[in-house]
Amino acid sequence: MNGNRLILAAICMSALVLPLSFSGGAVATPAIGRELGGSPVQLTWITNAFMLSFGSLLMAAGALADQYGRKRLFAIGMGLFTLSSLLLGCVHSVGWLDALRAVQGVAGAAALSAGSAALAQEFDGPSRTKAFSMLGTTFGLGLAFGPLVAGMLIEASGWRAIFFLTAAIGVLSLAFGIPRMRETRDPEAAGMDWPGTLTFSGTLALFTFGVIQAPESGWTSPLVIGLLAASALLLAAFVALERRVARPMLDLSLFRYPRFVGVQMLPIGTCYCYIVLVVMLPLRFIGVEGYSEINAGWLMLALSAPMLFIPATAAALTRWISPGILSGVGFLIAAAGLQWLGIAGVERGPLSVIPPMLLIGIGAGLPWGLMDGLSVSVVPKERAGMATGIFNTARVAGEGITLAIVSAILASLTHSWLRGAAQAAVPAARLSEAAQRLATGDVASALGLLPELGRPAMVTAYGDAFQILVHILTVITVLSALAAFGFLGRAATAAAGEGKAAERRAA
Repeated sequence: MNGNRLILAAICMSALVLPLSFSGGAVATPAIGRELGGSPVQLTWITNAFMLSFGSLLMAAGALADQYGRKRLFAIGMGLFTLSSLLLGCVHSVGWLDALRAVQGVAGAAALSAGSAALAQEFDGPSRTKAFSMLGTTFGLGLAFGPLVAGMLIEASGWRAIFFLTAAIGVLSLAFGIPRMRETRDPEAAGMDWPGTLTFSGTLALFTFGVIQAPESGWTSPLVIGLLAASALLLAAFVALERRVARPMLDLSLFRYPRFVGVQMLPIGTCYCYIVLVVMLPLRFIGVEGYSEINAGWLMLALSAPMLFIPATAAALTRWISPGILSGVGFLIAAAGLQWLGIAGVERGPLSVIPPMLLIGIGAGLPWGLMDGLSVSVVPKERAGMATGIFNTARVAGEGITLAIVSAILASLTHSWLRGAAQAAVPAARLSEAAQRLATGDVASALGLLPELGRPAMVTAYGDAFQILVHILTVITVLSALAAFGFLGRAATAAAGEGKAAERRAA
């Protein structure tokens, strides 16, 4: 049993470093920009490169773990994650940092997929439920306290300390887990769907690249149009391929279950009402409002701390209330918090943002605590593994895409405001770069490009653009609530009938 506990500790540590890498990278972006420079697009990729590679390869990593061994892939994944973290702490250019962040995401996908599969082999029955509950709690701790830990490390030792910390946790995970883990495989594993993996990853990469590049090059530029068109072509190829292979990476027939479709809407909703704020609010607090990294980390606790207890509360409430109703109510609460945050404005002090951030965290915590269980409960038991893989991919890859979209929207809104405020003709390239710098919270660089506007006008431009963005996020969050009510709010008996009908159609 002690061996099993150390294995659990090792896999939990692998789950801890992933949200720490995600949120820590967001908090560190302003400091990285001050030291290494880099264009707004390059700085945006610090977070997106990690999320994109991590999310797009989760299902592929699971297939590799089944075929070649869960212990082996966990060791390779955590080893590569540790090495890339060490290298990230030593780089001296944003380009290399972006590339290593993509490698770190690949390694994280391998470690988490293999570690989760290995954990299922080490525990049975109630102990397995407790083990996975501990895994989820650890992930929540990393997400909740990641910004604060990152802020403390930056203030004490600089942004490189974040990556050295994740490397140290990776070493501990390997030391605890590898000597004690058993090697297990799936004897019926048929290998990885390489065509599906390549077309799916290419679709996400090209789409994200196109959206991130749009504020700089323009939405109608040949480069952006070409990237988005190529992404659409790869998506069509992916769908065609997955319909023909015997064991697809993504079983499209699962989307015949209406409740399964509804479950995929839950992570999308939490991306727009919660995840984007985990990245964008530190940039605002540090770059626009002038907080130190550590003070920004303390402020972020108002948003993330509810994730420590609200998901468990939501799970307990399902004894009396439908998960779909709880999820929908949670989104409505988050939407109210978003509107409150927009009204609060910029540079009005911490007391104006803490209450709405708490409300957003509470609201987002309700669907957050239910969607993992729903992802497997709304499909037949024998298809639960594929359903989990699709859900995790939708959640993590969706986070990267959502961040790209929301960042592009904020940059476009800021560009429109600056163009109207500039009294004299300003070169389009200079105006575009100033808008992108301002959207990432880099007020100093934006002022260097447009000194005639002054800091008050820059802060007003950002505040007005952020308020419009919050209205857009509110609308999407309300639509997510309606989707939860519509797809998941019906009684279990009705859902069971739908499931049988979908099975007959699939047959």
